[in-house]
Amino acid sequence: MLLGCIADDFTGASDLANTLAKGGMATMQFVGVPDGAAPAECEAGVVALKSRTIPVAQAVAQSLAACEWLLAQGCTQILFKYCSTFDSTKEGNIGPVAEALVARLGADVAVVCPVFPATGRTLFNGHLFVGGVLLSESGMQNHPLTPMTDPDIRRWLSHQTKGEVGLVPFSVVRQGFDAIQIALAEEAKAGRRLAVVDAVADDDLLAIGGAIGGAKLVTGGSGIALGLPENFRKKGLLSGRGTSFTPGRGSAAVISGSCSTQSRAQVKAYTARHPGLAVMPDDVMSGAMTAQKAFDHVMERIGHAPMVYSSADPSEVKAAQERYGKDEVAGAIEGFFGELAVMLADAGVARLVVGGGETSGAVVTALEVDRFHIGPEIDPGVPALAAEGPRPIRLALKSGNFGALDFYDKALAALGDA
Repeated sequence: MLLGCIADDFTGASDLANTLAKGGMATMQFVGVPDGAAPAECEAGVVALKSRTIPVAQAVAQSLAACEWLLAQGCTQILFKYCSTFDSTKEGNIGPVAEALVARLGADVAVVCPVFPATGRTLFNGHLFVGGVLLSESGMQNHPLTPMTDPDIRRWLSHQTKGEVGLVPFSVVRQGFDAIQIALAEEAKAGRRLAVVDAVADDDLLAIGGAIGGAKLVTGGSGIALGLPENFRKKGLLSGRGTSFTPGRGSAAVISGSCSTQSRAQVKAYTARHPGLAVMPDDVMSGAMTAQKAFDHVMERIGHAPMVYSSADPSEVKAAQERYGKDEVAGAIEGFFGELAVMLADAGVARLVVGGGETSGAVVTALEVDRFHIGPEIDPGVPALAAEGPRPIRLALKSGNFGALDFYDKALAALGDA
């Protein structure tokens, strides 16, 4: 293995694996830290953790364990991947994990670049934009778990870290490879171990990727990986094998647990043509809605690829959190969807599309998936996946804000046919 990656959620892991596979690296996505060695043909390994919103100490410990396993596989570079909207609280977990990895690897400096131009995520003067508006005005300020109320990534990261955070501004990035390398060296000399690096287009990311070919640690969204495969290709280290994926065949269902603006629009578009079951947080908390009831509803309509969704308005979610507690509501919803996914897979559902990062993590964990083979890209950042494990199901795992309005229909087609 050449490149080792640690992702803080499951949709982000598949997003990154998709980028690396398109770049020509034989890529596999692992669910949690594996017990044994990686397959010999794996050139880029992505360890998917569910560490985005857990306590900081646990996130750091899990990430370091993943790092140790990746180093043992022979990786010469580690990439810490987080969401392109920098989903985190003032306490973490991005900053503490990044600092811990810097210390473990002895890195002089690591870039911080949560940029993905294909989905409208850009960084200018350290400020993160989503679709041309500041992060804090994009809807992410209403996220129920990680409300992003400050678009200044340096300032947000400074709340989470002990050291000073640097910046390589857009004016330097546009000067290219050499200028970026010099600027990063200056940040390291000044003792700034984390440096936010601006980027507004794929060309910027390719230039940054070339400049950090020798870096021990890289951090960012999946876009930062655009330029990394070429570094290994120039050294003659890539086999050109790619990854293996075969479509599935059989019935299908859709699950959505994201409350993002885009997710709610996608749910509305999908349920205009397919059966849908809305699941309210209060009903799950009270026991009025159970996984068994949802399963029965789905199976009665399984020929029409039904959807089960808990994509409520953020105000409704917040009200439920105030009544029952934020962690209690999140745990109940995730447990509900995990149990439902297992029941569907055991009943023979062969294709399952999941919306929402936390929901995807719950589903993949419940299905006891060991690893994924990466398939074709459905929409930017979202590939089709073939699971290895006790339930060899085909999956698509979508981050809340990703995908076009017709994403779910396209995803089902990419996963196979009936």
